[in-house]
Amino acid sequence: MKLSKLVAPLSVLCAIALAPAAWSQGNIAHRTIQHADATIAYSVQGQGPLVMILASTGRGSAEFAPLAEQLVRRGYRVVLPEPRGVAGSKGPMKNVTFHDFGDDFANVIAAEGGPAIVAGHAYGQWIAKTIASDHPQAVRGIVLLAGGARQWPSELSDAITRINAEQTPEDEKLAALRLAFFAEGNDPRPWLTGWHPQVTQSQREARANTPKESYWAGGSAPILDLQAGADPFRPERSRMETKEEFGDRVTIKVIPHASHALPAEKPLETADAIADWADGLPR
Repeated sequence: MKLSKLVAPLSVLCAIALAPAAWSQGNIAHRTIQHADATIAYSVQGQGPLVMILASTGRGSAEFAPLAEQLVRRGYRVVLPEPRGVAGSKGPMKNVTFHDFGDDFANVIAAEGGPAIVAGHAYGQWIAKTIASDHPQAVRGIVLLAGGARQWPSELSDAITRINAEQTPEDEKLAALRLAFFAEGNDPRPWLTGWHPQVTQSQREARANTPKESYWAGGSAPILDLQAGADPFRPERSRMETKEEFGDRVTIKVIPHASHALPAEKPLETADAIADWADGLPR
């Protein structure tokens, strides 16, 4: 679908409510768009080139607040959309694919005047690639935030399942968070909450329903492969995988003392790495 087909008058696309709460850099606007059979809620703040940040499996965008604030300081306008099933976003959760989720967020980019740099955290990297594949004119570049390697141990996926299960005792959830998401010395407790099991299930089904070749390359967009130094989903031996596959499109940067929850563990460092790279892209 072409971006031109996505753009409609904002009076039709957006129901806008400005929130009174503000960062020191300016107000945060809370908006909603409707397209097809989905309603997508999102926030936007700042002035400058557009950066969209997509959440990881089963989680929403609230934890990106410090990262977004730093990007605003660096001169970017940041949009944080919610996935279906979280904070006002809704739409079919069964029999969906990455392309359905990608269309949700491409419509947000269109409503905000695009194009955007699209940063996807963990699972979100696949949706970022999907948007770049399906809507290349909407994407200036993609950022893989703690994107996993081509393969990872099944125990890490099992840890996500345990974290999402309400009956899992807190101590076991903390152990799973330390195993899969948080580097030694970083506090996993904030991530005891904020999980949406029905969203996790829908997103896993969407992955199974989506042919890898339909999104994997991410079109021809420039790529920042922003890795965490202690991420078990991305061990050191896999550091160069993306570069080896996509060549000069790819810039690799590693942030130390962080794991798979990189944007939550190191929000300022993550924001600065994104901004440093984005500053060099054509506008």
